[in-house]
Order: sequence, then C-alpha cells, then structure tokens
Amino acid sequence: MNDIIGLSSLIITLGGVVIIYLYFKASKKRLIKIKDNVGNILREAKEKAEKERRDTLNNLKNELHKKRSEFDLEAKKERIELQRMQHKIQKKEDTLDHREVLLDELRRELQQKERDLSRRLDILNADEIKLKNLYSDLVSKLEHLSGMTRDDAKRILFESLEKEVKHENQKWISKVEEEVKVEAKQKIIDILSTSMQRYLPDQVTLHSSSIIQLPNEEMKGRIIGKEGRNIKALEMATGMEFVIGDTPEVITISGFNPIRREVAKRSLNKLIQDGRINPTRIEEIVKQCEEEIESNIEEIGQQAVLEFGFRGVHPEIIKLLGKLHFRTSFTQNNLVHSKEVAYFARMIAAELGVDENLAARCGLLHDIGKAVSAEVEGPHALVGSDLAKKYGEDSIVVNAIASHHEEVPAKNIYGLITHIADAISASRPGARRETLATYIKRLEQLEEIANKFEGVKKAYALQAGREIRVIVDDCFLDDEKAKMLARDIAKQVEKEVNFPGQIKINVIREKRIIEYAK
Repeated sequence: MNDIIGLSSLIITLGGVVIIYLYFKASKKRLIKIKDNVGNILREAKEKAEKERRDTLNNLKNELHKKRSEFDLEAKKERIELQRMQHKIQKKEDTLDHREVLLDELRRELQQKERDLSRRLDILNADEIKLKNLYSDLVSKLEHLSGMTRDDAKRILFESLEKEVKHENQKWISKVEEEVKVEAKQKIIDILSTSMQRYLPDQVTLHSSSIIQLPNEEMKGRIIGKEGRNIKALEMATGMEFVIGDTPEVITISGFNPIRREVAKRSLNKLIQDGRINPTRIEEIVKQCEEEIESNIEEIGQQAVLEFGFRGVHPEIIKLLGKLHFRTSFTQNNLVHSKEVAYFARMIAAELGVDENLAARCGLLHDIGKAVSAEVEGPHALVGSDLAKKYGEDSIVVNAIASHHEEVPAKNIYGLITHIADAISASRPGARRETLATYIKRLEQLEEIANKFEGVKKAYALQAGREIRVIVDDCFLDDEKAKMLARDIAKQVEKEVNFPGQIKINVIREKRIIEYAK
C-alpha cells in the first residue's frame, strides 16, 4: 500500500516535472517568436525611418533649389529695376543740367532787360517832368484865356456830366418801366380776366335793410302801446332803437349791432303776424328769435365751410363766418363778399400754379375780424389775424388776413392773392354803393394831392376817380421832368389814398402859340 502510494507520488512528481518542462519549452518558443517579431518590427522601423530621412532630405534639397531659383529671379528683377532707376535718374540729371543752362541764359537775358528798362525809366522820368511842366504851362494859359480857375472848370464839367447821366438814366428807367408795365399788364389782364370770367354770380348782392313794412297805420299805435310800454319793452329786449316817423306804414330799426338789429327785425315781424303785442309776449318772441339767430349763425357758417370743402375749421371760426352774414360793408353783404374773395383767390391761385385750397381759405377768412369789430378795438384785418392765430389757423392764413389791407407786409404770395381778390370783389359793378359826400371827398383829395407839386397848373379827377388829368407849365417842366412828376404823383396817391384797382395819372404838357392877323 505504501509502495502504491509512493509510486503514485513519483508518477505525479514526474508528471509535474514533465508539465513544467513542457511549459518552459513552450514559453521559450514564444519568447523566441516574440524576439523575432520585435526584430522584424525594429528592422522595418529602421527601414521606414531611413526612407523618411531620404525623402525629407530630397524634399529639403528640392525646396532649397526652388528657393535659390526664386531668389535668383528676384535678384535679377531687382537688378533690372535698379538699372532702370539709374537710367531714369541719369536722364533727369541730364534734363536738370539742360534746364540749368537755359536758366543761366534766361538770367543773363533778364539782367540785360533790367538794364534796358532802367534806362527807359530814366528817360520816362525825364519826359514826365517835361510833360508836367508843359501841363502846368497849358493850364495856366487856359485859365488866363478862359478867365476860370481849374476848380471852376471841374465843377462845370461835373454838373454837365451829372445832368447828362440823369437824363440818360431817366430815359433808360422809363424804357424799362414801360416794357415791364406792358408785359405785366398783359399777364395781369390774362389772369384776372380768366378768373373773373370763371366766376359770374347769379345776381347782384342784395343789400340789407332795417325798414319794417306795416300792414296798416293802426299797427303803429299797437306797437307803441299804452304810454309807450310796448315799444320800450322792444327797445329794452333788443337793444335797438325803433324810429316811428311820419312815413306811413313804415318803422325803421336803428342800431350798430347787426345781429341785434336782425333779432329786432324778426321779432317785430313775428309780433305783427301774431297780433298779440304786449311786454310779456315781446320778451318771449325776442328770446325765441335770439335762439333762432344763434342756430342760423352756426348753420350759415357751417354751410360756407362745406361749400369750399375745408376741414379742421375751429367751431368759433364757423360762428364768426355765420355772423358775417348779418353784416354789411358799403351795403355789400360781408359773407357773400368773403365767398367771392375765396372763389377769386382760388382761381387766381390756379392760374399761378400754387395751392388753390389754401388761397381760398385765406379769402374766405380774410374779413372774420369784422364779425367782432364792434366789441374789439383795432383794424378788422389785425383783429381777424389774431382770431385766426388763436383758433389754430396756419401762419400763411394768419398773414394773409393781416396783410389784405396792407397794415402789415405780405410774407408770401397768398397775402397778395387775397389782397387782389378782395379788390376785385369790392370793385365789381353793383357790389358796393358809395355816398355822394364820400365820393366827392375822394375826388377832392386826388386833385389836392396833384396840385401840391411844383409846376402843376391844374388837376382834374375824372372817371369816378380812376384818372387824374394834370396840366403842367411847359416852360417849367420838360418831357423828362413831366415823366418824373407823373411817377411822384402816383407814389403820393398810393401813400395817402385807399382805393380798389388802379388810378391813371395823365400828365399833359402842351405849348400853344397864338397870333392874330390885323
């Protein structure tokens, strides 16, 4: 049993030795194989490194050769450029040498000319001294022969020249003015005639009246009332004066406020139609008419604005336009006049090629100051411009309103258009009526202005003040002075007289020689 165990142990031991031997043998083979692989790898790496070294060396040689070629080429170019620059510099040096030679020649020539000029100056100075002496001798001889000093001769010469220059200047001014007037007159006639032909009112403007027609003479007594109570109530309620004269079936309403006058007129007509005339009824009717007038004012103003298609008009401006309907100027209805001015302004603006609506707006609002002229002190043009500015109108409209009677200068074309359109509407036949006293006063004023000028024998105002015929002294004034007189009279008339349209100044210079055969 022990032998078996021993044998088994031996066998196991021998088996282990064999296994170890085989393991070491296999490990040695692997190591040899690994060593061979490492050797191959090292050999391949050396070959690869050598190959890369050779390639790198070749690349470096090629790059070096390339750089050397480029350097040689660049150096060659630099040498060529250097040679070119040297040639150019040499050429410039040759040119400068040539110019220097020319400058030396010019310098010598200039020096020679300076010497010649110096000699000539000396000769001229000597001649100038001789001429001065001769001039002095001649002046002395002329003064002795003429009996005048040099200053007297200069004065006479200057006076003669001054007269001649003034004469020629006056002729030239007259010629230019005549040409400008002819051309301007034709253009003005074309524009204004076109505008006036395009606007033809259906009828002459109706003139307002404050006369009430009664149905019978008995109605006067009823209006007066017992102890004058009714008429006193009417006057207290309306603020107007009711004049009952000797004219049958007529009562006249007198007062400065046109709206209150219209209230009084409507109230009296309603009382006459109603038949009930007493203080209580009078107060009711007057209050009712006041409300109607207030409503009518807004309606009339709104209708005027809508007629021209204006937008953005302040409500107070609309009321002012409505109030113009109840005002008259020289018996011309102010609102109708304002509408006419707006139409004329729009058509003139169309002819001139400017904003038609803006011109029409200026024309419609130009007289709004008259709506409050009884309550506000000052010219209606300036009052109207202040109102327009207060209620947000454009500065162009404000200036056009202020300048349409020339209280202030017009700053733009719209002020001039408004002024012209206003004159056209005011001077249109049938638009206004003038009292005899005012008419005669204007004629006398025109004649008085003309008679103030020196050399005027007589002056006559003709054609309703559209012409001043001036007869002058032919011995005192020549033709040129007569022209200057006409211009001076025209300027003085423009300065002192307000008038629509134009006034012709006709200066007549006539010489008549009469002899009698006996």
